[in-house]
Amino acid sequence: MTDATDAQLAAQYEALPYPARDPRDEAKRLVVGSPSHLAEVDHWVFGARRAAELPLRALVAGGGTGDGAIMLAQQMAWAGRPGEVVWLDRSGAARKVAEARAAARGLENIRFVEGSILDLPDLGRFDYVDCCGVLHHLPDPLAGLRNLSSVLAPGGGMGIMVYAPHGRTGVYMLQDALRMIAPPGEAPAARVDLAKRVMRHLPETAWLRKNPWISDHLPLPQGGGDSGLYDLLLNPRDVAFTVPQLDALVRDAGMRISCLVEPVRYDPDFLLPDPKLRARTAGMGLVERAALAEALAGNMGIHIAYLARAEEPELRADWGDASAVPLLRGGDGASWARGIRGGSLPITYDGLRINLPVPPLSAAILARIDGKRSLGEVARAVEEGGAAPAAVARDMAALCAAMEKVNRLLLTAPRGP
Repeated sequence: MTDATDAQLAAQYEALPYPARDPRDEAKRLVVGSPSHLAEVDHWVFGARRAAELPLRALVAGGGTGDGAIMLAQQMAWAGRPGEVVWLDRSGAARKVAEARAAARGLENIRFVEGSILDLPDLGRFDYVDCCGVLHHLPDPLAGLRNLSSVLAPGGGMGIMVYAPHGRTGVYMLQDALRMIAPPGEAPAARVDLAKRVMRHLPETAWLRKNPWISDHLPLPQGGGDSGLYDLLLNPRDVAFTVPQLDALVRDAGMRISCLVEPVRYDPDFLLPDPKLRARTAGMGLVERAALAEALAGNMGIHIAYLARAEEPELRADWGDASAVPLLRGGDGASWARGIRGGSLPITYDGLRINLPVPPLSAAILARIDGKRSLGEVARAVEEGGAAPAAVARDMAALCAAMEKVNRLLLTAPRGP
């Protein structure tokens, strides 16, 4: 399935491993994101029903310099979760960086394997597969997705990220220009030099200069340095997917979308408060509503999705289970409580501000969520503070529904007695 463009792509990642990472930085911070954050995998893939004691086998396909693999393996280690993360990529240069990062952290739950998604080595079955920022570079994205779905264990799921067109406004215009002045057949170093020269003289009218959400082409540390510039503007193959195109790809691979991250971004009602307009959106299906939100917002440069096999039953986290333990993904409960203004939480996504309505007892509830107390224990603690049980039940249900939509309140994997 490889072609001349694929050979150029392979040469790119050998010359400029992506993303640019220094193993010495592992002592300072853990790069965290989506997909494959352990809390998200527990919640969106397994519906917070898969026991934490069960070993988790995860494949990070197209692992690059290691962001996804390192994040998941470190989170598993910190949580004392058994299992293995298998890093897979065909770039030996990227492997060296990823291995050095794992060594800097003393991680022993990662295995490194060089290989291609389009010609998968025999690695067994996986409970979870990550494919972040890879499918849009493949000569055949559908074949790649089908290959990955074929190694999923029963009940397993995937986390993917693909480029989206509207938020990348300006990128493809500049790619066209650079193909003329820095042809793909030239060496990566020469192309980077030419691209930098172009960027120094980029007209004010160039759309990329007006797109504040794209920064990979900027120098480190603000952007991605040379490897980021090459990946964004000189990449020989870069295909973006709208929501309907992504949904079609996933369906053709025998999968379905379980969640688009963050769900609230794909809800057009937050963008269209007019009742007459909402009457129209109410008759739309999930994909149609998401496509409308994507087209209206204009700032989505990527789509992150969790997938499941189409024929398997849908797993949703059960917020009605009083024994389930809620976890805030990012920040602590007290900080979230302090952020409430006039009955809403302001949340910003790539310049788009959303005021998330929250119920009256939200501050009291959030302040008591610590990742250890169950939903039932949180409710009792709020009641002990003087709130009526009926009001607590009502407001907890509303708050959980609201904050799940922004991917900030999730349920953890259940633990045995």
